[in-house]
Amino acid sequence: MAGHGSPTLSVDGTGLKIAIVAASWHTEVMDGLIGGARRGLAEAGLADVEVVRVPGTFELAVACSVLASRFDALVALGVVIRGGTPHFDYVCAGATHGLTDVSVRTGKPIGFGVLTCDNEQQALDRAGLPGSIEDKGHEAATAAVATVLALRAALDA
Repeated sequence: MAGHGSPTLSVDGTGLKIAIVAASWHTEVMDGLIGGARRGLAEAGLADVEVVRVPGTFELAVACSVLASRFDALVALGVVIRGGTPHFDYVCAGATHGLTDVSVRTGKPIGFGVLTCDNEQQALDRAGLPGSIEDKGHEAATAAVATVLALRAALDA
């Protein structure tokens, strides 16, 4: 079951500078993910958040790479729905590896809110929309803030 065992995080990110970087494909799902990320950041004390839109999920890594120097953390949101070709596998792997590389190379946390689903219903179920069973945008945003705070605490220790 998706979400089973996930932590409940409550964070105070007051004063942090966070950007949401979001793909444009699958408008309804993306609107839900962005809404969830905004809610998560607002709950963490961050109301003024920059949103940068890119064409698709594959472009998230380069956008995060360019933006990393301006922000304490980033939230990457996208959705890839399986089709009948290997395109799904290439985009999912490229986005995952690309975002991981950017985060490790820059030392900036990236909340990973990329849905990789077999069908549109699975994406809608995770998009944080009314009736969704999960809110992956909220989870990704909260994880990004929690990671910044954890790293700062570790470096201050």
